[in-house]
Amino acid sequence: MSFEVTKELIEQVESLIQQQDDTAIVSLLDDEHFADIAEILEDLNLDQATYIIKLLDSDKTSDILMELDEDDREKILKNLSAKEIAEELEELDTDDAADMIAELPEERQENVISQIEDEEHKADIKELLTYDEDSAGGLMAKELVKVNENWTVLKCVREMRAQAENVTRVHSIYVVDDNDILKGRLSLKDLLVTSTKSPISEIYIPKVDSVNVHDEAEDVARIMQKYDLEAIPVVDNQQHLLGRITIDDIVDVIKEEAEKDYQLAAGLTQDVEADDTIWQHTKARLPWLFLGLIGGIGAAAIMGDFEEMINKHAILFFFTPLIAAMAGNVGVQSSAIIVQGLANDDLKGSIGNRLLKEFSLSIVNGFILAVLLFFFTWFWQNELLTSAALSISLFVVIIIAGIIGTFIPLFLDKRGIDPAIATGPFITTSNDIFGILIYFMIAKTILGI
Repeated sequence: MSFEVTKELIEQVESLIQQQDDTAIVSLLDDEHFADIAEILEDLNLDQATYIIKLLDSDKTSDILMELDEDDREKILKNLSAKEIAEELEELDTDDAADMIAELPEERQENVISQIEDEEHKADIKELLTYDEDSAGGLMAKELVKVNENWTVLKCVREMRAQAENVTRVHSIYVVDDNDILKGRLSLKDLLVTSTKSPISEIYIPKVDSVNVHDEAEDVARIMQKYDLEAIPVVDNQQHLLGRITIDDIVDVIKEEAEKDYQLAAGLTQDVEADDTIWQHTKARLPWLFLGLIGGIGAAAIMGDFEEMINKHAILFFFTPLIAAMAGNVGVQSSAIIVQGLANDDLKGSIGNRLLKEFSLSIVNGFILAVLLFFFTWFWQNELLTSAALSISLFVVIIIAGIIGTFIPLFLDKRGIDPAIATGPFITTSNDIFGILIYFMIAKTILGI
């Protein structure tokens, strides 16, 4: 049965905190998973959440803190002393510890690091803080199991036992030479069935996927997704083994990138949360809303130039929203498919081939929809030229919108700009303007006005 935070449970926890019944609180939460406790803390006020963090052991609260929302964690950390934070960090893997320290103000970071007693752990954290947070170095953890190619199987097993004490999960066993250069990986099966006197150099697998410490996080995610890896080693330019990245870190990267792309597609220029301030939301939304305003003014100006034609054929005015909506919808559909393909790295072929495919698809869809619109307006108005003007306009607009929706994200990607910016308001506004302009120009030509 899945864990559920109920009103009764929260009231019970709040009551125990008010009574300062520490024994009862520990007994209540002792068997709960750290993720479930984090969920409880999110429903408590800051003082209550801090009380529990200070009460429970660091080996559990360190995981609870990492499970919390970043804003909630930041507030709790402000209520903890440098020594208390250092105790939490010593229980975390180096990658999580570095992430937590990075959230602190710079002046407090040094104070917290100085309180960490484990010198090796401290040095590893300081090293990770030097890397860009969106790089492989910023994602990796220093904890791993590695063996020397010159060791025997017996020595290898002994060393692995010692190293594994500091590793939460042993995904892979990496093989290095005397200079710590990555040579390959070791199969646990081969290790078990091989004589204890055999050298590791005779049984390790030389083929191993790795990433450079400066590779972008998105590139690491693509590699791990492509080869279905649970972990991947990180090396420098000389192939020295520096650390490893595990699948849980990559899931966070994929989630963050998806959220960013979704917000860009929705017309938000920066990452915002539901509980951010009105000013933060305004800064994120206003630029795209301004673009929509400019687009609307442009569309109104175009329609103003065709005022005489609209007065004579009022039906053209009533179909303007349809043309604009179809242009925007087709453009967003085309750009969304391209952006998704670029994000998953499964978009093959040249830009020309993609445009040709989208052009062909737009012809098919545009023809079917144009025929339907033609017969509808003909039976409704019984005006052949007007029906032809509407259907031909729709056909052309769909083709142009499909090409624009395909070309713009591909063009942005080639220029190193996030193609997700192409979807949503940008494509919709541009296609609205082009669609209305094409619509009235074709109608003017066919109707002879």
